[in-house]
Amino acid sequence: MMLTASASPPVCPPVAAPDQLLPRRLPASQALQSRFHAAIPGGSHTYAKGDDQFPEGLAPYLVRGRGCRVWDADGHAFVEYGMGLRAVTLGHAFAPVVRAAQREISRGTTNVGRPTVLELRAAEDFLATTGAGDMVKFAKNGSDVTSAAVKLARAATGRDLVALCQDHPFFSCDDWFIGTTAVRAGIPAAVRELTLTFRYNDLASVEQLFRAHPGQVACLILEVEKDVPPAPGFLPGLRRLCDEHGAVLIFDEIITGLRWHVGGAQAVHGVRPDLSTWAKGLGNGFSVAALTGRRELMALGGLHHNQDRVFLLSTTYGAESHALAAMREVLATYRREPVIEHLREAGSYLRRLLEQSIAAHGLADYFRLQGPPQCLVYATRDAAGLPSQGFRTLFLQETLRRGLLLPSLIVSYAHQPADIELTAERIHEALAVYRRALNEGLDQYLHGRAVQPVYRVRN
Repeated sequence: MMLTASASPPVCPPVAAPDQLLPRRLPASQALQSRFHAAIPGGSHTYAKGDDQFPEGLAPYLVRGRGCRVWDADGHAFVEYGMGLRAVTLGHAFAPVVRAAQREISRGTTNVGRPTVLELRAAEDFLATTGAGDMVKFAKNGSDVTSAAVKLARAATGRDLVALCQDHPFFSCDDWFIGTTAVRAGIPAAVRELTLTFRYNDLASVEQLFRAHPGQVACLILEVEKDVPPAPGFLPGLRRLCDEHGAVLIFDEIITGLRWHVGGAQAVHGVRPDLSTWAKGLGNGFSVAALTGRRELMALGGLHHNQDRVFLLSTTYGAESHALAAMREVLATYRREPVIEHLREAGSYLRRLLEQSIAAHGLADYFRLQGPPQCLVYATRDAAGLPSQGFRTLFLQETLRRGLLLPSLIVSYAHQPADIELTAERIHEALAVYRRALNEGLDQYLHGRAVQPVYRVRN
């Protein structure tokens, strides 16, 4: 397979196939675990990275990354397919981005008492490159910009109710969203009652929502696309319904922006929202997020209008110069090099190789690949064909012991054919164990407890 050549190829140091499997426990990482939990609630600042998401004894604590590889405290190297929860599209320590951030840090303007010229250049660069809006406001994470979009929609419409797509797993750590999940401790019932839900690719559920709450819905918010593509007419139907009912249409492009298209999934599908939110791939791991959209909405957070002012986003670190410099270099890389094409080709190659292994092991009903190639995930099922956290744990156990970090199958610009072929060989071995566990029983092969859902009420 030939992936699109890169003008600035990310460097992935070669890692030889191990002569033997990694041990069932990682001693240095295990020694760190109690310290992490003593200092940090949950042992991680991001729940999706918690050790309860990994097999017991095999939750590596990482010390460095380069290209598509990371190294843990025990000195083991892993080919990674989580890529910072999809935030790293170019590869870890991508040299042009690192240099851009370093240059800006050396200027002494990381955080000064007035806006820097860089903030203007970054805003103009984002708007010109993505074409996603008329104005932009930067922040540090996706939760902040999605919550700001909801606030803006409520202010513009004078309505309180928010409707989100219940088929998409995460929009914000703030109350308006988390109140819809099982982990709702600390969120007042009055707040939870202000959020409604609808189903993806089910326009009738949206129509019913507007009928049940006439003149009360401020906005609809959803990811443009996730594991399945939008059905014909669904996104245009949402646009039409929002226009008819005076609601704001918000697209969450936190993942899809710079992974589906430099202009986000809205550019792929040709439907323009009123507002959209961006993060993850914008900084290739640096903390930068963006809220963008129509001028008449965005301007409500400014000074030049005659309506009630919206206190939109005002954070001390919202425009840290090194992160904005990193973002500008990311955008320049996308303009200069075929990143989007590479992500699709690399993911497609990985899918083809894995489908061959799935077929060879007779696992089509038990191990499934989902999503587009640039954002590939997997689903695990037990012998009865039911979704199984136990079999997910077994797969993670066997791939970790073979030098793969696989919470998902997310590729980056750094994943080259040799990396993907090595990955496919090791997954083929892991799926052989999966097959045997289906035949002989999971308990014969799984060492330790199963991984747990992030959204759970009790531990």
